[in-house]
Amino acid sequence: MAGTNPRAVRIAALIQRVIASSVEGHLHDARLSNVTITEVRVTNDLQIANVYWTQLGREGHEEGERKRAQQALNQARGRLRTLVGSKAGLRLTPQLRFIYDEVPGEATEIEDILTVTRRRDAELARLRENASFAGEADPYRHDDDPEQESQAADSDFAADADDAAPSEPADIADNLQQFGQDSASRSEDQEASSSDAGHGTDGK
Repeated sequence: MAGTNPRAVRIAALIQRVIASSVEGHLHDARLSNVTITEVRVTNDLQIANVYWTQLGREGHEEGERKRAQQALNQARGRLRTLVGSKAGLRLTPQLRFIYDEVPGEATEIEDILTVTRRRDAELARLRENASFAGEADPYRHDDDPEQESQAADSDFAADADDAAPSEPADIADNLQQFGQDSASRSEDQEASSSDAGHGTDGK
């Protein structure tokens, strides 16, 4: 557990500065290139110092370079502890434990995801700006639109004209045929009436 008392926090800060400068200026190990000491946590009893580190590796070679860097730090643990004791002026130097810090890598992944998301949002916004409606932009009728009122008036006038138009020739022919049938029926009725009247006169 990391120390919470002020002395542990102060010693952790000293150890971080000494190890960071020693990795660059004293070890001269190619395996430790691009290694950064991100944090040091010292336990409350000042016995153990957990040294967190990260490395900016070459793309596609990160895992192998990380393993080699871990080996180099473990091999240099004794020398680094001696340097910490002498430079920090500590009577009791904590044991050093080197732990790879996953947080920066996770932060990079999150940043990459956010970057992709922002690009997609920008692309969607661009597509929306360039999009066009399949029909009219505003298909709804507005009472205060003079053009639509004129079109509606023309439509009403056309409907009235259709209602007032004369019957088609087929309708006229049907009417004439019906009139002829009615006339023939009336003639037959008149002939029947005349015949009945004649029979009545002969009987007298």
